[in-house]
Amino acid sequence: QVQLVESGGGLVQSGGSLILFCAASERSFRTYTMGWFRHVPGKERDFVAAINWNGDSTRYADFVKGRFTISRDSTKKMGYLQMNSLKPEDTAVYYCAADMRPWRVATATLDYDVWGQGTQVTVSS
Repeated sequence: QVQLVESGGGLVQSGGSLILFCAASERSFRTYTMGWFRHVPGKERDFVAAINWNGDSTRYADFVKGRFTISRDSTKKMGYLQMNSLKPEDTAVYYCAADMRPWRVATATLDYDVWGQGTQVTVSS
């Protein structure tokens, strides 16, 4: 089964930018939908963005529209989340996930089969 590893998190000031990376272990990743979610302790894991297997369909949570961009390079087994205009409320652990049903771009955590370990993003005010 494919494994996912996130990287790129860190500390950034409000208004700054970060790019998150999601590295997949298997070529099969190119056939999956990829999603990004985030979690703050004490709250539910929230959908952030998702992209279908060939990159021609994306979905975003309303709170990141116009600020975040999801993309992927399946030849490199990589996914990305470009985050601009970051706000303190974007502080969370960000997770990459894969949905093995490529015909949909799902937003529910239960629709995703494989998860990475997460990477911390902290936005200071």
